Amino acid sequence: MENTREIVLESLLELEKEDVFSNVLIRQVLRKYDYLPPKEKAFIKRVTEGTVERQIELDYITGQFSNVPVPKMKPLIRAVIRMSVYQLFYMDGVPDSAVCNEAVRLVQKRHFQPLKGFVNGVLRNIARNKEKIVWPDPEKDWLKAVSVRYSMPVFLVKLWERDYGRGQTEKMCQALLEIKPVSVRISEALSAEEQEELVQEWKNGGILCERHPFLSYAWNCRNLEGLDRLPGFSEGFVTVQDVSSMLVTECAGVRTGDFVLDVCAAPGGKSLHAACKLWGGGLVEARDISEEKAALIRENVSRMKAENVRVKVWDASVSDPEMEEKADVLYLDLPCSGLGILGKKRDIKYHVTKESLEDLVRLQRRIMETCFRYVKPGGVILYSTCTVHRAENEEQVRWMCKNFPLIPEDLNPYLPECLQCSEAESGMLQLMPGVHDCDGFFLARMRRNT
Repeated sequence: MENTREIVLESLLELEKEDVFSNVLIRQVLRKYDYLPPKEKAFIKRVTEGTVERQIELDYITGQFSNVPVPKMKPLIRAVIRMSVYQLFYMDGVPDSAVCNEAVRLVQKRHFQPLKGFVNGVLRNIARNKEKIVWPDPEKDWLKAVSVRYSMPVFLVKLWERDYGRGQTEKMCQALLEIKPVSVRISEALSAEEQEELVQEWKNGGILCERHPFLSYAWNCRNLEGLDRLPGFSEGFVTVQDVSSMLVTECAGVRTGDFVLDVCAAPGGKSLHAACKLWGGGLVEARDISEEKAALIRENVSRMKAENVRVKVWDASVSDPEMEEKADVLYLDLPCSGLGILGKKRDIKYHVTKESLEDLVRLQRRIMETCFRYVKPGGVILYSTCTVHRAENEEQVRWMCKNFPLIPEDLNPYLPECLQCSEAESGMLQLMPGVHDCDGFFLARMRRNT
């Protein structure tokens, strides 16, 4: 039997040396150890995710009890201490003594015997002094206090404070740490009665689910043990998609007979939603930059049995003269910083820099400049990102409308009543973690006039 803590440790070390996101790695690990009991798999998932997510806070705590700065520690020792401190503070069901003993055992097993005393001393000192930790004072240093409390890099806290103010920034940071349900979309090809029968089957199987307030076919689900085991998934009746992403197709106003072009489509959720809205008439072309990404789209197209979707490998920043003025609806869901989905991709926040954000803005503009030509005069462009960052969102839309023959259009007629607002009237809507029941997401609708 595999030791769950060894699996967690191996995962954390892999994340330090490999260019892979934690959500992808954890999914691979759980698939590899699928034979383990559900309780053990849940432990692996929670401790790995939690350690990554709370890293700044965990290092801050450790720094008060270690004479060796955390960045100077050997990677294995650093990983053992981080995962152990997470358990000490966030796993009430695990005795502190067990956490410390298992940490020492891991160090010994990996042949770091000379450091077992150091690890044991640091962890037992932390365990004895949980209530005596000195936290940053928000009155004296608000940025550091928020950064430590929510494990959010100071750079991002500062960025959001500038764009949205302190109150909204704290709400957002808090919301991004909360455990969210899985949002799924039921195919509208199913009748209302069939949809209800499917949901009842979920409930009978112990899945906790409730209809999302934004859209009737969107559901929030908890207690999912795996998508393959979700009734309706393998049959193509349901797909995982955040409700914010579903709003793309709603706001695009896709109609029967339309040709919809999605230039950055992987894994295909928006394309497949558009295909559903075509009701058998029209066509969706889903593109992405590599064969690997195209394969993801094809896999979902096959599972969802979407016969009116074709998939093509194409770099969106490279012009395609044959596609000019062909699309009735153009989806520009562009590469972005992903700051709205930090609750799902927990390690993104540690890699964001001023330079990387500026590079993304430039890439987005190259793609916009290339792709706006694909939509017909009179056609619609739906611009979207899964980030909360004005430079990638509102400022990009203003730039597009200034430089190309595009006019913003009111989003309110396409939005559920609870989202209708003056901001949407201007053709743009920023969905915010902590305010809206969805990912951080941005939508903008524009029409080409010549």
